[in-house]
Amino acid sequence: MPTTPAPPPPFTTARLDALPLDPAYADEMADVLADPALYGFTGGEPPAPDVLRARYERQCAGPSDAGERWWNWVLRVRADGALAGYVQATVRGPRAEIAWVIGAPWQGRGYAGEAAKGLAAHLASAGGVRELLAHIHPDHAASEAVARSAGLRPTEAWEDGERRWTTTATPPAVPTA
Repeated sequence: MPTTPAPPPPFTTARLDALPLDPAYADEMADVLADPALYGFTGGEPPAPDVLRARYERQCAGPSDAGERWWNWVLRVRADGALAGYVQATVRGPRAEIAWVIGAPWQGRGYAGEAAKGLAAHLASAGGVRELLAHIHPDHAASEAVARSAGLRPTEAWEDGERRWTTTATPPAVPTA
């Protein structure tokens, strides 16, 4: 009998709480993701709450590949309690493909870079990840800046019109006594 995978552990940054994805967030996240401009580089359109809830249910159920983990978090701004976006990682062994989205009303405040850096550190310490990669449209300067802030660098590899960005994740130093 298949079991639902354990949710990823939450993590925090200076201003954000990264909470494990739950279908209960679908209504609020549909509002966060409602601006059509968010889909200019990735395609698609704003999801309706019921569509988003079904997507979250699938994501929380996890992949059919036992060697893969889907870790997804919504981002709550601690100052006002509002959800502002999400980060996600598809983890295969020591490698994670990461992505981030911040809703239009919260853009320009540094939340994406803060979340991506926090995600990278969290994956290295809690997830055993040693390599991060992201795929970014070559005209998406804001996403490139986020990737750079998280330590990723562009490579010469391309997939579906997007450049691969990568870095080695360094686990935190173990204090010595």
